[in-house]
Amino acid sequence: MKAITIHITGVVQGVGFRPFVYNLAQEYSLKGWVLNAADGVHVHVEGPEAIVDSFPVLVEKSAPAASKIDRVSVSSTKPEWFDSFEIRQSAPTAGERTLISPDMATCHACTEELFDPSNRRYRYPFINCTDCGPRFTIIRDTPYDRPLTTMDKFKMCPACEAEYADPKDRRFHAQPDACFVCGPRVYLNSSQNAPLLSPNDPDCTTTLNWEWRPGLSIEHRNAHDEAARSNSIIIEAAEALHNEQILAIKGLGGFQFACNARSDIAVRKLRERKHRYGKPLAVMFANVEQASRYVHINEQEQELLEGRIRPIVLLKRHSDIQGADLAESVAFGMPEIGVMLPYTGLHHLLLEEFYGPLIMTSGNISEEPIVTDNETALEKLNGIADFFLLHDRDIQARYDDSVVRIIDGHVQMVRRARGYAPYPLIAPDPVAFTEKIPPTILAVGSEQKNTFTLLDGEYAFVSQHIGDLENTETLDAFEETETLYEHLFRSHPEALAYDLHPEYLSTKWAKVQKDVATRPIKLEGVQHHHAHIVATTAEFGVSDPVIGIAFDGTGYGDKSDMKANIWGGEVLIADWSGYSRFAHLRALPLPGSAGAIKRPARTALGMLAELDLLEHPGTRFFKSRLEKREEGTVIAMMHNNLNTPYTTSMGRLFDAVSSLIGVADDATFEGSPAIMLEAAADPLDARPTPTRYQFAIHEQTQTKTLSTHERSTEQFDRHYKPAIIDPKPLIVAILDDMSNGVAQSEIARRFHMAVITLIGDIATKASRATNIKTVALSGGVMMNRLVLGGARALLETKGFTVLCSEKLPVNDGCISFGQAIVARERLIEKI
Repeated sequence: MKAITIHITGVVQGVGFRPFVYNLAQEYSLKGWVLNAADGVHVHVEGPEAIVDSFPVLVEKSAPAASKIDRVSVSSTKPEWFDSFEIRQSAPTAGERTLISPDMATCHACTEELFDPSNRRYRYPFINCTDCGPRFTIIRDTPYDRPLTTMDKFKMCPACEAEYADPKDRRFHAQPDACFVCGPRVYLNSSQNAPLLSPNDPDCTTTLNWEWRPGLSIEHRNAHDEAARSNSIIIEAAEALHNEQILAIKGLGGFQFACNARSDIAVRKLRERKHRYGKPLAVMFANVEQASRYVHINEQEQELLEGRIRPIVLLKRHSDIQGADLAESVAFGMPEIGVMLPYTGLHHLLLEEFYGPLIMTSGNISEEPIVTDNETALEKLNGIADFFLLHDRDIQARYDDSVVRIIDGHVQMVRRARGYAPYPLIAPDPVAFTEKIPPTILAVGSEQKNTFTLLDGEYAFVSQHIGDLENTETLDAFEETETLYEHLFRSHPEALAYDLHPEYLSTKWAKVQKDVATRPIKLEGVQHHHAHIVATTAEFGVSDPVIGIAFDGTGYGDKSDMKANIWGGEVLIADWSGYSRFAHLRALPLPGSAGAIKRPARTALGMLAELDLLEHPGTRFFKSRLEKREEGTVIAMMHNNLNTPYTTSMGRLFDAVSSLIGVADDATFEGSPAIMLEAAADPLDARPTPTRYQFAIHEQTQTKTLSTHERSTEQFDRHYKPAIIDPKPLIVAILDDMSNGVAQSEIARRFHMAVITLIGDIATKASRATNIKTVALSGGVMMNRLVLGGARALLETKGFTVLCSEKLPVNDGCISFGQAIVARERLIEKI
């Protein structure tokens, strides 16, 4: 007889881990117990020595698919001669932390039951088990047990309670377990002046009988009546969608707006009411077969669509007649559509009843966070939605849908939220190679696409997508989410990392915290593009210096460049604690500052004036589209240095070229000119073939090849001043082609190829100066399929190791993680 204790950490709660261990122990006739604690799962197992010794390996090898094991610790102990193996009650432990599973899409077994007439949960909208359903969006505290979730108000009926208590049942300790009798229910409310759904049908039951209102009591109900009521609501909701109405749906992490994706009237009505005029809208299809009529889906993309997470996946549209019945206003001719499949029982039922593509987009007022509770939705979204499909299970954590894409076989995260957060990233722990214990750090991220990161030991908890921190509503959501993370993960920040931009709300918030905190708080400012590069290298555990290429729209620089402190076309030699600016794009004016970002024609005018190209014959087509006196106004602003900052931004260069060649003179949404420029590029040949389009690279000082011991950024700064990447030869070539009538698609393609070639050339120069052979790519420009795919292929051909984030977005959604790593390295050095 032998006995051991096992401590398992990672995402091991709310994923069926205890019944898995219980059944495995039963299979091998072992005795002991298993329990949940705040710091993970603990097991005591005893039996024959050979079987006991192999048990931890069996646990790790065959763990539930939804779990994510970080560590299995085994210790010998004395046998206690148990008569059986049991699941013990959870043991709360003050101050201990455990990881929490994200929400998971309805599993295959639950989906089968949902549409099985013989099953007692037939067509129950909130069907779930230990393998699927809400997790992080309902949890209030750990350990993960029903009394500590928003399911605590639903008292289980005897049938559900029996499942919940049976270790051999799929719903053993499934905290959201419920049914028609005892669980959450759907409601259908109408907005003010919404039309009756079937006014000519005298037998139609109106929504007045099904409305949600505050203070409704929750009690056990008749299953047959509840099923009939629920089905009628789903039918009427689908009828509203057929009648071109806007439906607000309460989902897992917040509200969503839905409408008929084949009705241009409905889609335009939603855009008008939500003030979302240009940005493409995501579409939910009933299944992959239906989606494949509209978009190309490869095996890897199908796996994402049908997997446990079910994010929005950006997919290429069919160019033929197959997708012709999708409303033109869904994506306004963009070559990609955001596609998703149902991931809750309510989605499955609605799509089955409607059977057609539905717009499914965030339920919020423009620029504000998504709404999470019924009362707020009925008040705030009343002017947008015609009907509200509600339920009475509260949402504890606000979550948008995640957005991903596949580029040349690599996953690219566009927006990290539902299904991915709060899985932590594992950050190399400094305690492993130094005796210095690093402080716990809260990094507050950037302004756009904000996330925050709690870095505590080896765990980096990168929050879900918060949004653009441009108003008090989003800042309130930031604070609410950050407070929840601190509480759930038992983390107490001792230092705050922030962006150098003094006007970012996140930066201002961080500096205020230092003054109001009840304990000493250290502050560490981190340069925007340095954070971009470190987020990438830290994801891959690369702490040595790399050649970092950070191309984006806007990032505050440092004091080294007094003329242009708005950066965005940066080539850095960077490690986790510092960086040197190896090269950057030539500074170009932004007449009107933020106004030029919204009106790229201004950026193009400023660029032409700065490069002394306003009189080139190729500008005729561009100038013909300008507003009256616009050219004179812009030139006067530049001449008088009136609200005309200079920027080294590659993203703004994309905007300028987009306007110059007639693709987009105005930005209908953030990043739209560059997205449209990519869409305009001739897709037939995306290889970096030689053309006359090229950047000039002006080296300011003689380079010196550094030896291995001189590769720190401080040493590099002594020997090199940044090279200037000059776009003038490129712009001249574009204007020449415009004069000669070259097609817009070909000019757009050649521009993209020039950017790819530049990345290869500048990386080669940097490598010759430093002996570094690793390149990290980051920044919003790397969201461009042509640029990222072409650059990766070219760099690998040249023998470089290429790093580009896959677990985090390359846009500003990764900034907080980079900030946290940089701040930790610097603070360790100060200890």
